[in-house]
Amino acid sequence: MQRAGLLAGVVLIPGMLVFSSSAHADLKLCNSTSSRVGVAVGYQDATGWATEGWWNIASQTCETLLKGPVPSRFIYIHALDYDRGGEWAGDNFMCTDDKSFAIRGVQDCQQRGHKRTGFFEVDTGESQEWTIRLTDPEASEK
Repeated sequence: MQRAGLLAGVVLIPGMLVFSSSAHADLKLCNSTSSRVGVAVGYQDATGWATEGWWNIASQTCETLLKGPVPSRFIYIHALDYDRGGEWAGDNFMCTDDKSFAIRGVQDCQQRGHKRTGFFEVDTGESQEWTIRLTDPEASEK
């Protein structure tokens, strides 16, 4: 089951609600699918490009991927469906590894011992807080 580029399977929610006076901004991902998913995130901050992963997110739960203000307007996500197979991917290639990783730079992934993996782009509109929601493809078609 290939889900590459299926934005119908992704719902983007800007974080506009403040629940307390000590509110903090984070990048979150909610897994609204019926499967367990693995998630990697890519972004550019003051020191350059970075990719981090894997967050293992149970069905119908949310996880904070990055604490603090979203580091850049464009965030990149790659996710794997552990239970049914398939992935959420895109045409923005960055470095990943099979196990937990934090990698600086997106060039020469394979030459540096990493995998070259396609990520899809999320435009946060420069919001300081953002939530990405992965959904089952069939749920978005109804």
